[in-house]
Amino acid sequence: MSTVPSSQPVAEPATSEALAHLGHSFKATMGAVRRLRGRETQQLDKLSHAQYGLLFGLAAEPQLSASKLACVADLAPATATQMLDHLETTGLVQRMRSERDKRVVLISLTERGRALVEERRSRLERSWQAAMAEFSDEELLTAAAVLDRLRDLFEDFERD
Repeated sequence: MSTVPSSQPVAEPATSEALAHLGHSFKATMGAVRRLRGRETQQLDKLSHAQYGLLFGLAAEPQLSASKLACVADLAPATATQMLDHLETTGLVQRMRSERDKRVVLISLTERGRALVEERRSRLERSWQAAMAEFSDEELLTAAAVLDRLRDLFEDFERD
């Protein structure tokens, strides 16, 4: 069987030093995300990162059940329900019964909630663009491939 040379260069195997550095950076990043998600705001007029996760989930899908929204926001259903109570009280989300199945309650953003998400998205997008500006498209695609591989690895750990 003949082999056709690939148009992409073959990557050199990673050194143990490079893998150790990647592992350390990944662990530090996960720690920063965990701390960010764990910080609950004590101010009534401020939302937590987790609450914004619910709002951003609803911005992506116009209507979701609480269980699906909890999954999208990576929260326990009971936690999401408690947060949704607060978000509904503050006028950011609304709940309504599904027309197809009256047992299902669907959650959606209010106009106020949509405006808040867009304002937050705009601020985050500027920060994201600034943080990534020095990297080429190729470097960003390589980083995405590494993150995808790590996600697959951790999902495989779940199955073991």
